[in-house]
Amino acid sequence: MLRVLQASPLSRAWRSLVLAGWAVLLAGCSGNFSLGDLLPNSSPTAPSQPTSSIGTGQVKVGLILPLSGSGNAGVAAQSMRNAAEMALAEFNSPDLQLLIKDDGGRAPGAQQAAQQVLDEGAEIILGPLFALTVTPVGQVARARNVPVIAFSTDANVAAHGVYLLSFLPESDVDRIITYAASQGRRSYAALVPDNAYGTVVEAAFKQAVPRRGGQIVALERYPLDKAQMQGPIRKVAQAAARADAIFIPDGAEAVGAAVQTLIAGGVDTKRVQLLGTGLWEDAQVFSNPQLDGGWYAGPDSSGFRSFSARYRSRYGQDPVRTASLSYDAVALVAALVKTQGKQRFTDEVLTNASGFAGIDGLFRFRPDGTNQRGLAVLRVSPTGGQTVSPPPKAFGASGT
Repeated sequence: MLRVLQASPLSRAWRSLVLAGWAVLLAGCSGNFSLGDLLPNSSPTAPSQPTSSIGTGQVKVGLILPLSGSGNAGVAAQSMRNAAEMALAEFNSPDLQLLIKDDGGRAPGAQQAAQQVLDEGAEIILGPLFALTVTPVGQVARARNVPVIAFSTDANVAAHGVYLLSFLPESDVDRIITYAASQGRRSYAALVPDNAYGTVVEAAFKQAVPRRGGQIVALERYPLDKAQMQGPIRKVAQAAARADAIFIPDGAEAVGAAVQTLIAGGVDTKRVQLLGTGLWEDAQVFSNPQLDGGWYAGPDSSGFRSFSARYRSRYGQDPVRTASLSYDAVALVAALVKTQGKQRFTDEVLTNASGFAGIDGLFRFRPDGTNQRGLAVLRVSPTGGQTVSPPPKAFGASGT
């Protein structure tokens, strides 16, 4: 179900809205869907694609995706388009028409697509997917006073009126450190990948640990080259005697290699708690006995499992992880059209403090365009992630 949660000063206006076949929250398939945005196609600008549309409603909504992008970009875009179509089909009589545009995964295409959907009457834009395409879309939309709900994981492209409906790594870090602190963990070591994701996570980690009364006793960044990972990992292993938790925010292959080296260096992972992000939501992590018992942040998996089953029934294949974002975006817009009248896409409505609930659980937009998500903490086990701390049922005034 998609719910628009009750809030003040709009308390009388907000009511629970149930969508046919709707469910709640992320992580059953693959946590924070990736290390960041999928790599866009870098070939020359493709000619603009003709608009296709879904639905016949009066309220027009732009949907911009890299449908002609190469490799994973195009695959993800098609799956997200399908999910948007499914959301429209599952909603009870939505008064929407989706105007679908292909930006090719490039800034010029995104700018042109935004101009075209606005000229065709779009009141709000959903997408695009990549950070480099969000900025030009936001600039065009802002000039027309039209909001954007984009799917990039780069918080740097968020802005007033440009809201990100994605899984931001900062949320994972805050959730896992908050939980670890509640379980008595005070001294932290960290191994962080030397890439853009690692930079974001490191900054969040350095803020979250002292905010929760902890201290960082060691922090090392390691290169992607396995042969060069050993040095930084050994340094953390040497400092592990002063730590009661080790944070490794990376995917299954790197985490497995790091933990193996830590254990070889004398680290007792039964004493020192392993911590991760939603990137740990991976079958390779669950099948690795050395990671058994580790904690990571991510959404509860029930909603995505239900969504995936319905998607498979409709399209005969599994959705990509990001497909739930476009489903939630379309369902949210449909709900606001149904309940909020002419104020449906105002900043006041979109930044409703109590937020919204959909496939990927509780979320709300901040005025600066970033988001907060209601995440669970899960424990690694051979059968998958086991919830040790459920997601919140509502946001508090503090944002938790």
